[in-house]
Amino acid sequence: MKIYSTRHGQTDYNLKDIIQGTTDNELNDTGISQAYELAEKVSQKADIDLIISSPMKRAYRTACIISEKNNLDIITDARLREWDYGRYEGMPRTASGFAENKSQFGVRMGTDGESVLQLAHRVYSALDDIIKNYPDKNILIVCHGGVCRIIETYFHDLATEDYNNWFMGNCELIEYNI
Repeated sequence: MKIYSTRHGQTDYNLKDIIQGTTDNELNDTGISQAYELAEKVSQKADIDLIISSPMKRAYRTACIISEKNNLDIITDARLREWDYGRYEGMPRTASGFAENKSQFGVRMGTDGESVLQLAHRVYSALDDIIKNYPDKNILIVCHGGVCRIIETYFHDLATEDYNNWFMGNCELIEYNI
């Protein structure tokens, strides 16, 4: 079994370096182009059996573009939605306290969002279920940057500094062998 992970295509918030988290934005034109390029990469791999996507618009649209090109079914899983950044939603990534709050694993983002531990719990449970329910399939997970970071920690140890600096670009593709 293989699990592939990708982050959705670009949104206007990504372009402007604004924290979007649970803000349900659409892909912009660049994001749509990125999704088509990713769909082509996926078609060259030819070993993906199923897409499991976040239900958020930007991820689901990316998944649909990949699905159309590769004739793959899509299942959505709300546990793959982006990290709830609380009061930081809609602020610049350089907002005071944002980077520091992200590294406090047991502290809710912006006092009313999710902590890293809460995010990891829901993403790890989704991964556990995917591995249990699809042991003979290769799965493409289409989700978000914060979720991709947690997926990376599921498969590889990351020290705190490495975790804080880990980044996945829009429509990059990572392969994990189970």
